[in-house]
Amino acid sequence: MAKQNKPGTPAPVSGQYKPNSGSSEITAIKGKPLPPTPKSGQHWNLVDPTKHKK
Repeated sequence: MAKQNKPGTPAPVSGQYKPNSGSSEITAIKGKPLPPTPKSGQHWNLVDPTKHKK
């Protein structure tokens, strides 16, 4: 199971996050606080990390 990230905590990595019981996604930047979830008691799950070119 993916790590659940609480709203308001810094995003561990940049990428697309989805609430544990929802269909909308948000883009979060590493180190910036995750926004509130649509419903109380939800957490953010990373679904697609940002890929960096080298």
